[in-house]
Amino acid sequence: MSKTSLSLQEINKIQNLRKTGHTLSEIKNITKRSNGTISKYIKNVSILLKYQEIWKVKRGGSKVRSEREWKEAKEKASQIIKNISFKERMLILSCLYWGEGNKTELNLINSDPVMIKVVLFCLKDLGVKNNELKISLRLFEDIDRDKAIVFWSRALSVQPHLIQNINIIKGKKVGRLQYGMCRLRVKKGGRYFKLIISMINFIKSNI
Repeated sequence: MSKTSLSLQEINKIQNLRKTGHTLSEIKNITKRSNGTISKYIKNVSILLKYQEIWKVKRGGSKVRSEREWKEAKEKASQIIKNISFKERMLILSCLYWGEGNKTELNLINSDPVMIKVVLFCLKDLGVKNNELKISLRLFEDIDRDKAIVFWSRALSVQPHLIQNINIIKGKKVGRLQYGMCRLRVKKGGRYFKLIISMINFIKSNI
């Protein structure tokens, strides 16, 4: 039996705990099993009627606790980061490009508009002008072209005419790709690309 395998007795125990209104964290504390393992076995288990009121109270408490923790986390994040300096923006640009960018030319594509906007903002910090930008979209064939252009131009705070090319992909949109993907490039962007890659290499060599 593998380390993560559960006996029938353990499975029954987990499911009975769930039926009697125990939360996932409570079951974890009792059984010493992981959240993923417990979730697997309680997924289709219903709380017994006589325990549902207790369960609702616990859920309410969990929601309040979660909201409190999110508030505390946001306040702490604000204290840690505060104002973001030029140096820190360059670190952000380097790390985002390290994870998402093309490693042979200044070319980045993603479906997350906020991420693209952050990269664009940081590139402008380096001196990139709007007339140097090459913005294009990759859209599945069932996505409305005009709506996608409006969405991305607003998301990136650029004029719609800066979105110059639309590439249509066969198939239908899935998941987060409601407005497709946005590709960001810079005309004659070699010097910017070399600087970004050099910053990435500097990070690699110093951490």
